[in-house]
Amino acid sequence: VLALVTSGGGPQSHTAIIARSLGLPAVVAAVGVDNIADGTDVFVDGAAGTIALDPGAEEEAAAEAYKAAAAALTVFDGTGVTADGHEVPLLANVGGAKDAVKAAEAKAQGVGLLRTEFCFLERDTEPTAEEQIEAYKGVFDAFPGKKVVVRTLDAGADKPLPFLTDASEPNPALGVRGYRTDLTSPGVLERQLQAVADAASQASADVWVMAPMISTAEEAADFAKLCSNAGLQTPGVMVEVPSAALMAEAILGEVAFASLGTNDLTQYTMAADRQLGSLAALNNSWQPAVLRMVQLTVQGSAAEGHAKPVGVCGEAAADPALAVVLVGLGVSTLSMTPRALAGVGAVLNSVTLAEAQRIAGIAVAAPTAAEARARARAELPVLESLGL
Repeated sequence: VLALVTSGGGPQSHTAIIARSLGLPAVVAAVGVDNIADGTDVFVDGAAGTIALDPGAEEEAAAEAYKAAAAALTVFDGTGVTADGHEVPLLANVGGAKDAVKAAEAKAQGVGLLRTEFCFLERDTEPTAEEQIEAYKGVFDAFPGKKVVVRTLDAGADKPLPFLTDASEPNPALGVRGYRTDLTSPGVLERQLQAVADAASQASADVWVMAPMISTAEEAADFAKLCSNAGLQTPGVMVEVPSAALMAEAILGEVAFASLGTNDLTQYTMAADRQLGSLAALNNSWQPAVLRMVQLTVQGSAAEGHAKPVGVCGEAAADPALAVVLVGLGVSTLSMTPRALAGVGAVLNSVTLAEAQRIAGIAVAAPTAAEARARARAELPVLESLGL
């Protein structure tokens, strides 16, 4: 498989996420793709989000240039830093021990998102403590002495579990998912946190834990208490819904850090199902409204003198141009598919923090997502030279 083109889905859909993790150029929600005849040559420009049928010499030259640039971006040196020395650790999103080993080989500076669903999916019953401990320890052992951020079970919506969620919910995206499952199935989260703590005690990784779908400061405080009871000292929250961004100051007064899940934050801010291709234009992390949610979260994290780190673990972090904007907005870490590390690292290394802040201001002030992206990319000529 050289590339993917689909008629449905969106830029934050699971198809798009998997394509990026595999390093495949992909265009989702392409108009008229169902009418392309078998055997037709198609030029797929994943960066621009366009396709061309029966490509000519110009497209072939562009493809060769992309291959050459991509070959030069296969290695990350293990240090995320701007041109003036401002460090931005580049972490990896992983879904198990095998992913973690590959991320370590790619020189990720740690794990910014451990998706613990891999322990729970395709099961009819909750995994035992022993099963969970073994699974988590496999990830921790791949990053001795480095940060590993564990996301507690994010069940519900597009990840239903027969023993935990209600498949008959009329609107599962707004229903019992993530942290909310503790309300309907008490005990599962506490047992998971204890398993994480037990695994951490057997490894040297610096383990942080965050809860998905936190909406209020009260929920954040309750989660922090559960973490403390399990012996986990660095609790955090995912900022995925607008209320969490708007209440960031109060929420971060209860926990040690926040991580922006830009996939869901975009979906909920724009009220657009990320799986629907017809809403792909809305479901775009370049939307100025989404960028302002990021800005609000960072501002809230620094209020009242309790500056807390705010990272990004959504797909936005893997977009080199958007990564610059996020750093300019004050994000402290970026977590992504390991394949994106080299490109993001190279682009960050080409700008100073002040330049990133200026570009962020340009993007936030744009009236549309397309304008925000175009204006930011116009300030980053390095993207073209790197084939990004």
